Amino acid sequence: MWRFSSLISVVLLCSAALAVAQRSSNRTSLWQTLSGDAPIVIARGGFSGLFPDSSFNAYSFALTTSLRDVALWCDVQLTSDGAGICLPDIRLDNSSNIAVVYSNRRNTYVVNGVRTQGWFSVDFTYDELQNVYLTQGVYSRSNEFDHSMLQILTVEDVARQLRPPGFWLNVQHDIFFSQHNLSMRSYVIAASRSVVVNYISSPEVNFLRSIVARFKPGPTKLVFRFLERDYIEPSTNQTYGSLLRNLTFFKTFASGIMVPKTFIWPMNDSLYLQPHTSIVADAHKEGLEIFASDFANDVPFAYDYSYDPVSEYLSFIDNGNFSVDGVLSDFPISPSEAIDCFSHIGRNGPVQANITIISHEGASGDYPGCTDLAYKNAISDGADILDCPVQMTKDGIPFCLGSINLNDRTAIAQTNFSNRMMSIPQLKVVNGILSFNLTWSEVQNLTPAIWNPLSDSRLYRNPNFRNKGKLVSLSDFLALANNASSVSGVLIGIENAAYLAEEQGLGVTDAVLDALDKAGFNNQTAKKVMIESTNSSVLMKFKEKSNYERVYEVDENIRDALNSTIMDIKKFANSVVISKASVFPRNIGFLTGVTDVVPKLQAFDLPVYIQLFSNEFLFQAWDFFSDANVEMNSFVMATGINGVITVFPKTASKYRRNTCLGLGDQTPVYMAPVEPGSLFQLIQPQPPAQAPNPVLTGSDVVEPPLPGVVLIPPPTDAANGSTAAPPGPPSDQPKVAARIFLCNLAILLATLLLF
Repeated sequence: MWRFSSLISVVLLCSAALAVAQRSSNRTSLWQTLSGDAPIVIARGGFSGLFPDSSFNAYSFALTTSLRDVALWCDVQLTSDGAGICLPDIRLDNSSNIAVVYSNRRNTYVVNGVRTQGWFSVDFTYDELQNVYLTQGVYSRSNEFDHSMLQILTVEDVARQLRPPGFWLNVQHDIFFSQHNLSMRSYVIAASRSVVVNYISSPEVNFLRSIVARFKPGPTKLVFRFLERDYIEPSTNQTYGSLLRNLTFFKTFASGIMVPKTFIWPMNDSLYLQPHTSIVADAHKEGLEIFASDFANDVPFAYDYSYDPVSEYLSFIDNGNFSVDGVLSDFPISPSEAIDCFSHIGRNGPVQANITIISHEGASGDYPGCTDLAYKNAISDGADILDCPVQMTKDGIPFCLGSINLNDRTAIAQTNFSNRMMSIPQLKVVNGILSFNLTWSEVQNLTPAIWNPLSDSRLYRNPNFRNKGKLVSLSDFLALANNASSVSGVLIGIENAAYLAEEQGLGVTDAVLDALDKAGFNNQTAKKVMIESTNSSVLMKFKEKSNYERVYEVDENIRDALNSTIMDIKKFANSVVISKASVFPRNIGFLTGVTDVVPKLQAFDLPVYIQLFSNEFLFQAWDFFSDANVEMNSFVMATGINGVITVFPKTASKYRRNTCLGLGDQTPVYMAPVEPGSLFQLIQPQPPAQAPNPVLTGSDVVEPPLPGVVLIPPPTDAANGSTAAPPGPPSDQPKVAARIFLCNLAILLATLLLF
């Protein structure tokens, strides 16, 4: 009945996944649902977060990436000849190309008291809709599958062709269809006689009351769906908020209720969670199942979850107080992971994956980077290695900050230091205030600022803490790491060393070596010390003066590395950091394949760490379904990397403790790595190929030795011609150092007078 241009590809894509055994959750005694069984996953329109809602591709993909008892959700609309079709809205133009096919058939109707304009199903026969194809209705999602010619499906199509383990019909506008002489009641009753329907939901009381006698008792459950609190329920003319006060009423015609997730975990205007309500407990007390709706990975949710969808689901199913009986999601893979892999493991569950978690400026996804707060939370979040990207102050004090430009990580632009702004092409800084233009006493009093790389897209990180915490010196950082028993080591990042030495007279490598020595890291083996740099000259300097692990960061996306280049790297480095794109290259946001860079480096005994992992969905390829856990799992399971560098170490720590790791052939499909390039191949027409990433060559990694530190003459006071006193060195004996210098100068002058 529909075209198979992309259907076959989807089935082939998923066939391997179907062969993998899915775990059913048998830990029923731990669930606080009404039945004691695990919550169900309801796929709204199938996998509508990726494919066009209610399309065959969306439904089939949901079946192959979710729990085996997943329920497929169909929003039922009626055509003018009484056919029941699955489409997300009563207006067809936001989910199909109907406005193009029938451009002159737009209409206006009153829907629930509101004049609504668009293309409505009641104005078309089912046969007329055979020329209409489904499209992605959420504009922030990829529209690359809009040209797959996915036809509109009937309720019977979904049930018979896909044979879902659970089938959920939602009737949103029974009154509207009645006004057009179409009986949703008659259709649903007739459909349930020909196909298996497990759930029927509606936000209209009278509709459910009109069918209860036909379905109760019986295998089909009726569920009342609550809309927003201030919306009017048309049958009773009461708000949904007021109806919520009398749950006993719904027990007379329904076995459950569905509520927006904010009814359970409210949020304030700043998008932070408030204490949970008692609605789950109240529903269960009345013998009603309760389902939560409105879950989507690619829309902002409460900041408390740090953009991690699995954390959000866990708060509804595994919080120690209650569990909903099911969740309605556009991305059914994520609740499937949460239910079967991440639930009931606690914060101290055993580690299942041998990967090293390295923080990036501490827990900088939740707090201003390189502050005491960021580091302390990185420790409690489970980071193995704490990182400190070192910058230098004017008076030679090394401290931790993610950028040499203080504008990037502090609120210095709001201070009186704006007169120190400058541009330095060598550092790629335009109108910045550089760390070496301030003393440490000035720097440590600056207000830190959280890094918001997606502010242009209005995705912000933890605004309540955007200016919290204090910047720390390298010595304070080392003391903090040394006292943290759960931390296995530190990573010290060094950049711009040549510029600082030649142009500013600052020896960052010597400052780091001195700080490590004073902190006692030279005389112990309990804590690993890693020195990271994009400059081989820096790592060669440390090779000459220490036994620390040297980590070479490849600062470009690559597709390969010459064997001779890798041998050059081994001369100065013990391990390598590469980008995510050097493993999984992309085109128009989709993975196009996987490189051999990781196994090739590991074949030369070089551990490989991948950066930079961030939870925000805009950082992830479409193949990872806007889920940071899917992304991390694909890197770990498919490529065998040694570690991850992340701004959200809590997410990485939780991931490596999930119980679906290490299961071999029994790994469930929702925890199998994605197949790079599979989704990309479904796009029609194929987008133009992009220029491949370069191959890493010897000239990219080999550098001349690091220059010595140049003695910079102190600035001259133009007013009186005097020379300003140079800043004292970072030691407690500036006067002694000055006396030694004067004594040496006197000896030199005396020697010259003899000749």
